[in-house]
Amino acid sequence: ALQSHCRGPRFEPGCPYESKEDVSNKASSLRKITNYYIMNIKLHTPKSLKMGSGMSSLKQFLLSLFATTVSIALTFGTAAIIDYNKKQSEKREIVMMVMYDMYTTLKAAEKADSNIHRAMDIQLRIAQDTSQYQSLKYQLLIKMPRLDYTETTERIFSSSIESINTVGNVLFTENVADFYRIRQQYKTMICDSIEAELRKTPIFYSIKEAIGIEYFYYGIASIDILGDMQHLFAECKQMMDVTDKELEAYQKQREQIKKALPEDEKRKDSIKQNIIEFQKKMYEANKQLKLEE
Repeated sequence: ALQSHCRGPRFEPGCPYESKEDVSNKASSLRKITNYYIMNIKLHTPKSLKMGSGMSSLKQFLLSLFATTVSIALTFGTAAIIDYNKKQSEKREIVMMVMYDMYTTLKAAEKADSNIHRAMDIQLRIAQDTSQYQSLKYQLLIKMPRLDYTETTERIFSSSIESINTVGNVLFTENVADFYRIRQQYKTMICDSIEAELRKTPIFYSIKEAIGIEYFYYGIASIDILGDMQHLFAECKQMMDVTDKELEAYQKQREQIKKALPEDEKRKDSIKQNIIEFQKKMYEANKQLKLEE
């Protein structure tokens, strides 16, 4: 039993069955193992702990570790916040650009609808009192409904997957696409059709022709299509939490930019008025020639 104990896994120096050479070899092995672990500890011990001792060095090491961790967290956290804010800003800019385009389209369509009803009123006045024909017939041309707009915003939004992804609202994207489709429908079915009819109809030479244009048909169609656009616009405003004040501020910003440009609208109105005056003179000249013949 004593022999078994001395030769077991546990080594006890001085055992009567162990030679001095065996004891010396095993002691040397233990020293090597101990030195190995001491060297590893030294290699992996922070400088702050090497230079000091006790709780003071440990506290210094922990503070250094905490500061490093906080610094890393702040660096990546700040970058993430900046990136998030940038994306939110880009999203808001795209939304406001689209909403303003829809807003200006609605204003133009509402003006066109108003002109249709004014033209209907002019026709009624001429029908009730034909003596007003000469003074009112040119108003039919002046009140011709128009829906002028640029497709720049529509193209930017519809053709850019990045813009759609930035907004990140599928229903908003669908509503905007429907709005632009209906806008084109209003222009084609209402405004362009009336303009084509005025071009081919001699409203300046015949009372019958002047009151024969079916403005009431266009008026009914205009109300229906305009109502659809207004509904889509209201939905988009609510969906993206856009207020009237924001739209007004964005409009003022755009108007300030336009102020630096030539006043195209006033120039266009002046040219239109000159053309109408020219038409009046031509009509009177043709009338005089017929009398002379």
